[in-house]
Parts: sequence; structure tokens; C-alpha cells
Amino acid sequence: METKNISILGCGWFGLALAKKLISLNYTVKGSTTTPEKLTALRAENIDSYLVNFTADAISADAAFFEADALFICIPPKRNSTELQDYPQKIKSILQAAKDKSKQVVLISSTSVYADENEIVNEETPTNPDTGSGKVVAAAEEILHQEIQNATVIRFAGLIGPERNPGRFFAGKTNVPNGLASVNLIHQVDAVGVALKVLEKQAFGRIYHACAPSHPPKMDFYVAAAKSAGLAEPQFIAEKKNWKIVESINVAKYLAYDFEVEI
Repeated sequence: METKNISILGCGWFGLALAKKLISLNYTVKGSTTTPEKLTALRAENIDSYLVNFTADAISADAAFFEADALFICIPPKRNSTELQDYPQKIKSILQAAKDKSKQVVLISSTSVYADENEIVNEETPTNPDTGSGKVVAAAEEILHQEIQNATVIRFAGLIGPERNPGRFFAGKTNVPNGLASVNLIHQVDAVGVALKVLEKQAFGRIYHACAPSHPPKMDFYVAAAKSAGLAEPQFIAEKKNWKIVESINVAKYLAYDFEVEI
């Protein structure tokens, strides 16, 4: 059964890139925004645009938005402390609105569900977040699995790409700690590529770690990135204190995805 009608809740940096790619491949795409001004911009990309607003208590949306073969929830938690704590409940409101309308639900999550505990983690590793955002994302994943049968989770590593040039992250800084710790990153091209493979292969119902397979030390990667961007090179302390390496079993096994951008 084809999965051709896609709804993307949250057309931000990743959601919009996914929408554009799907449209280029003749998918029908509904996209949401919380700001009326952005509706025109979405329509200009041939996205069937909807104004969707949600709080922890209620959701304001046209029910038609949720009628889809697959719903991608692409809204990261806000950093504001009150909104951060509301995130799991917002996800619950969204899932209740999608129930019996969206045939498949894909939650875009994050590898922040793992603390830096000096270990290699894969999709079978129990979550152990130690940051505020990691804890609410892990809670949202739990709610997803309670509310939706056959739910899919894609956990992104650190996202880089257009408007997120890694050369800027530490440019000109000195005495940056933990320089020998490995990076866990994914380029926007591959973030979209992994999501597309889930659709193409109908590989729903699993957790996927979307992270490039190479993990150079921070000091090597970010110095090279700054140099490539023509920015002041950062100086790292050559130490390896707190680290993790994010690996994936499921991306290779169920998606057979080949990463395009080497880190």
C-alpha cells in the first residue's frame, strides 16, 4: 500500500526541507505553521498549508490536516522552561487529534535522550537523559508508544547543513573542553534521506538513530569546519571526559540507507 499523502506538523528547518523533497517526488504534502504570515510561503512551495496551534491543554487545527497516510511530528521542545515542561503533554494532544485520522505517526526525536556516559548507544540502549530537553523528549517518546500502535521514532543527532554551518559553532573560542570526544552529527540531506527511506520502505514501527557513521574527535572536526568556512579556528583542550557514540542498528538493517554527507 502506497504512502503518498503526508502531513508535516512543524515546517521549520527540517520539516520544510522534508516537505520540499517529498513534493519533488510527487507526494501530496500538508504542512503546518503556527504563524499566519508563513502560510503564503508554504503555499509558494506547493505545500497545502494549515494554521495549527497547540498548548498542553488544547489544539486548534482543521481536522483535515491530520487525515494522512503518515504524520511527521517535527516540533522540538522550546527552551523556555514553562513550555519545555509542557512538551510531553503537547505531544499527547497532537496524538489524540491524529487518532483514527493519521495511518502512521513518525515522531522526530533526538539523541539527547542519552547522556554522555562514555559508551556506545544504539536503538536497543535504554534511554538515560540528563538534560531538561532530553528528559521531555524521552517522556514524549513514552507517550507516543502508549497512544499509538506501530509508532515510529527517528532520533536525530546534531543537525548541520544550510544555515547551520558547524564552522560557526566554536569559531574563535579558546580552551574548549573535551576536544577528544567524538562528534555525533547528521547533515540535513541525510536527515531528510532517512525519513524518506522510512516512507519508501514502509518501515514503520521502529526507532531509528539518524546519525552519520563517522565520529571524528570534536577538535579535528570543528577546527576543519572553521577553516573551511574562513573563520577563526577554535582551540580545544586535548582531553576526553564525557562522551557517547551514537550508532544505529536499524538504519542499516531495515532502511539500507547510504549516507551522502561524510562528517
